[in-house]
Amino acid sequence: MKNLSDEELMILVSNGNLDMMSILFERYHIRIFNFIVKMTRDKEVSQDITQEVFYKAIKYRTSYKNGKFSSWIYTIARNIFSDHYQRQKSSAQRLDDITYKTESQTEDNIDKIETNEQLHKALNQLSKSDRELVVMSRYQGIKYQEIAEITNSTTGAVKTKVHRAIHKLKDHYLQNI
Repeated sequence: MKNLSDEELMILVSNGNLDMMSILFERYHIRIFNFIVKMTRDKEVSQDITQEVFYKAIKYRTSYKNGKFSSWIYTIARNIFSDHYQRQKSSAQRLDDITYKTESQTEDNIDKIETNEQLHKALNQLSKSDRELVVMSRYQGIKYQEIAEITNSTTGAVKTKVHRAIHKLKDHYLQNI
């Protein structure tokens, strides 16, 4: 069963064979978690959202319509993150105001940590949609065509938006140095 494509597995899941979701979970849970953690920078919240993504995938399995599975699961993740973001926004918390726990680091890693923090600070200054595009294209390595499917856009528009978002990120990063 592990040699079946994601789409074939999801068809089996949508037809009631829920055991196949465990294979899809193994293939995608780390990718989804990494996508969400780049957006939230909060490990615990990202774990919760990742669980919710797969819960919703099972709950709404009958809505899967034989498209590309990765686009479908990332769309669910994106929607759940958006809901989370709106709840955070309405409770007057901003993503960049959340305090993050870091493990103790050696002095050799301090420069790298500072650079990463500056990059994340710059990333958090982007609009939600720009940040999402940068995370999907650069951190997740998702192809423009697939991002276009996830965001209901065209490949050309996604390329342009990613290019502009990267320039905005660069500008924010250089302002923070």
